[in-house]
Amino acid sequence: MLSYVFLSWVRAMLQMKWLSGVLLLLLLTPAQALEKPDFHLKDRGSVKRQADAVLALMSYSVILDLASSNLTIQNSNSDEKNLVMSQLGGGDVISETTPLYLEGAIAYSRFDPTFVATNGTETRDIPLKWTTITGTGGIGWDFPLSENWVVRPIFDFSLGKVVSDLRAANWWVNQKAQTDFDFFKNGSMNAYGLGGALMFDYELVKPEYEVDVELRFSAMHLETFKSSDIVSGSADSQTANIWTRYRAPTGMTLLQRPVRYVLEASHSHYFGDQAGVLGFDYLSTVGVGLELDSSAYSVIVTRTRLVGRYMFGPGVSGFGVGLAVSF
Repeated sequence: MLSYVFLSWVRAMLQMKWLSGVLLLLLLTPAQALEKPDFHLKDRGSVKRQADAVLALMSYSVILDLASSNLTIQNSNSDEKNLVMSQLGGGDVISETTPLYLEGAIAYSRFDPTFVATNGTETRDIPLKWTTITGTGGIGWDFPLSENWVVRPIFDFSLGKVVSDLRAANWWVNQKAQTDFDFFKNGSMNAYGLGGALMFDYELVKPEYEVDVELRFSAMHLETFKSSDIVSGSADSQTANIWTRYRAPTGMTLLQRPVRYVLEASHSHYFGDQAGVLGFDYLSTVGVGLELDSSAYSVIVTRTRLVGRYMFGPGVSGFGVGLAVSF
């Protein structure tokens, strides 16, 4: 009898131990699942470096420059475009009696960086789209040096905004993310710029031909404000540029005015944070095109130019077509 009671007690203890083990396993399994490490950036400093690069790239948009006004950079291993920049701008003097010079530009760019996230055991690529919109305005005054030469100091100011778009990697939105990804999901970077330029402008107008030459040195300081801490920063960029245009009649007449052929050339050298951010520190262009004169009619546009340009620099070359109007 005593043996039976002892065996029953042992059997009960073993059953309780087994149930306790199962209960403990059930309790620990969710806890262990919750303890799975979150994904974080493999190199957190890469966000700051890419943001600084975007700020330097913004210099190409806020400094008026023919060579870099429209650029598209694509991956050499694919047709994917990693960088697109486009600028619409111009400037002119109000009148000969009031030599007030005004210039302005609006620009759009898209930069597609890719970051790497890890949780210690696996890694994932995070493809992004950073879109930048900038606006620049400038005011200057012409001081005559001779009959054909003027010197033109210019004060420039600009505003820009970079918006991060995570839709290309929307699978990440549903993940438990750390603060590393706050800027990726709904962040923005705001920047303002203050700077100026000094321009020497030469104009020679004759019935047989017209010659324009501009030598310009531009500088711009860009600073972030009201931006995510991880992407705050500044950039200082300078551009030295020489540009020349030659226009002469083709012998044809259209719109009651001679049709002119146009020859252009320019060279831009980049300094400061802007230099080398795209792999080159200078760009040159040569162009040829046609110009229509509509000044015989009561329209706001007096001249329209269509110019094809070839651009080249260290490790880069391309072709584009530009449309310009004069008022």
